[in-house]
Amino acid sequence: MADRTVLISGGGVAGPALAFWLSAGGFQPTLIEQAPHVRTGGYVIDFWGLGYWIAERMGLEADINRVGYHVREMRIVNERGKPVAGFGTDIFGELTDGRYVTLARSDLSRLLFEKAKDTTEIIFGDEIIGMEEASDGVCVRLKHGGDRRFDLVIGADGLHSGVRRLAFGPRQQFEKKLGYAVAAFEVEGYRPRDEDVYLMYGLPGRMLGRFTLHRNRTLFLFVFTVGDGPLPTVLDEQKDMLRKKYADGGWECPHILDELGHTEEIYFDSVSQIRMNSWSKGRIALTGDAAFCVSLLAGQGSALAMISAYVLAGELMKADGRHHEAFLSYHAFLRDYIQAKQRGAERFATALAPKTQLGLLFRNLVTKAFAIPGVARLAIGKEITDAVRLPDYRWQLPFG
Repeated sequence: MADRTVLISGGGVAGPALAFWLSAGGFQPTLIEQAPHVRTGGYVIDFWGLGYWIAERMGLEADINRVGYHVREMRIVNERGKPVAGFGTDIFGELTDGRYVTLARSDLSRLLFEKAKDTTEIIFGDEIIGMEEASDGVCVRLKHGGDRRFDLVIGADGLHSGVRRLAFGPRQQFEKKLGYAVAAFEVEGYRPRDEDVYLMYGLPGRMLGRFTLHRNRTLFLFVFTVGDGPLPTVLDEQKDMLRKKYADGGWECPHILDELGHTEEIYFDSVSQIRMNSWSKGRIALTGDAAFCVSLLAGQGSALAMISAYVLAGELMKADGRHHEAFLSYHAFLRDYIQAKQRGAERFATALAPKTQLGLLFRNLVTKAFAIPGVARLAIGKEITDAVRLPDYRWQLPFG
């Protein structure tokens, strides 16, 4: 095998998934994560399709269903809390043959780490600050761990990828902002709970969602329009922005904004896509959001991260480590599929948080129609079913 040692930057979903499959293909992965431990909090994801199939192959189906949620209803309410639209979620199970679950992204990440840890060198609390490629490898400088050499380096470090910045240039060259920002936080003991129901309240250009979590916790999700300027990075400034954005909101907005005083951690980011003509450069490649972020609002980022990790590892194994060949086939196999997902994500962002009152009314009418037999299948069937079949690679090591 030409290249065996692989440094993976990023401990979200793509990183540990890639480490697992690289190990199954006979490689020696090292995973580095800037955080001091597996990240917690964040937001929940809907997980289905090919990502779910990969989780099954990893032996994770029982685990993701154990830690996840089987949402029974998506309910849109008005300023008085009265339901004005929504639908039962049985259609998602029907369209995916029951392979559909909602779970915290951090829970999925933790499960992937558990699968990868025995065959992967894992480094927490460090990051790549420099890379120099040579003919036979990549010399990597770590912030705390000094200099090391690897045959290949893979950036699985998300929208704000440091590997992408070092190898390809600033994020702004590849980022397409969709005009929204997203924020999420959790609290304990919030009432009411509405078990297994996802509630949404909308104002023009703004959406606020509430979802009940395990262990008496509740997640709040804010989606709102923003300009081109930078978003706040200081916690108090992020809280102030949310208070101002939702100050005129009805429903539970005042109560939820009060809960901001009880949290010291908020997920806060722009809703953006990453669009690149190539996902590799020499011995360095990207996967997951670092390569092709479709945007958080698409709801498919984690599944796509697992798909891209699976294909990247499989192509490297199939090419016996010949990275030029593997990187080209990896990109060629997924390019059209990812581009279609990105186009769909743009449509979904507008539908989730319409910018006008008329848009909100239209969105509500459409979701009401989902209750009519066959309408939901017609409206979302194409978006929720995968139009690509993954290769069944001949993995070298046992797994699952």
